[in-house]
Amino acid sequence: MKLLTIVGARPQFIKAAMVSRAILRRNAMSGSTLITEQILHTGQHYDPDMSEIFFRQLEIPEPSFRLNCGGMTHAEMTGTMLIEIEKILLSELPDALLVYGDTNSTLAGALAAAKLHIPVIHVEAGLRSFNQAMPEELNRILTDHASSLLLYPTRSALLNLQREGLADRACEVGDVMYDAALCFGGLAEQYSGVLGRFNLRSGNFRLATVHRAENTDDPLRLAAIFTALQELASPEFPLILPLHPRTRIRLENAGIASQLRKTPGLLLSEPLSFLDMVKLEKHASCILTDSGGIQKEAAFHCVPCITLRNETEWDETVVSGWNHLTGADTAAILSAVREAKSPATPLQAYGTGDAAEKTVTAILEHFGGTN
Repeated sequence: MKLLTIVGARPQFIKAAMVSRAILRRNAMSGSTLITEQILHTGQHYDPDMSEIFFRQLEIPEPSFRLNCGGMTHAEMTGTMLIEIEKILLSELPDALLVYGDTNSTLAGALAAAKLHIPVIHVEAGLRSFNQAMPEELNRILTDHASSLLLYPTRSALLNLQREGLADRACEVGDVMYDAALCFGGLAEQYSGVLGRFNLRSGNFRLATVHRAENTDDPLRLAAIFTALQELASPEFPLILPLHPRTRIRLENAGIASQLRKTPGLLLSEPLSFLDMVKLEKHASCILTDSGGIQKEAAFHCVPCITLRNETEWDETVVSGWNHLTGADTAAILSAVREAKSPATPLQAYGTGDAAEKTVTAILEHFGGTN
């Protein structure tokens, strides 16, 4: 079976790494090449950390194809990707296309393949925030409806697919990001020296990330969030904040950046490497974020999370008590952080760390391969 995988951002590479490893293991166990995989990187997000050492340390295969589709509007980006992905699909004629998550790369790949009658496999199918103002929500809904095989991570994702009449295409595999947390947590301890670089002690700092347009592009929400972050930071209990480029620009334009740089205990940094972020997530006392992925990773590493959004596509993190939604309300953020504590039991909704293996099995069974 010939498989083309589409990725466009670092989190998708991490997920793809787990599945690519599982494919190689299955091929080796069978003594034959059951799946031949090629990776196409759209270039949606430029990430300087994705250098040769990134691929080597994480044992991620280098992409067979690279596009340069970053730095555009949503329409320009998706349209350009459609054109370029179609060319590669027509040249390579894969048996199926594999996409992850909810980015523009995900949607463009799914649409390009579906229009050529090439089956689409969607990993992380069925997620819904029920906020269609988010581009990601539209991307994930359209991708699910264009896909032939929907690999979903949780029970709530299946319920969403059932409501939309898609259950007959669905297969539960668990969450490949949980696989990644188990795999790369040890690598982060081995390779990352981020705690020493910032003079941080395990359990004695908070980690924050802010990047979603709903927060960065709304001056009132931006100000409310960063008022809370300033109040939470202190020399005795620092708060480290790797700044997304868009967030940095918005803070400068709003006149907030200079105040932040003067706040004792607020450690601003450039975007950090993947392994540095994993190390910080593992050792923080609490994480504040508007990232979908980091919400889960916090729970995977048994660290309380405060989500700076009004809704989440990862309901299980909230129901289990590991995650609290505050929106962009300063008082709510401060209260949630001060009351944050670890629940008695770890989060168990995302599988047992074998989602990548189940993904390969589901693909082979669906397409008639031998497993």
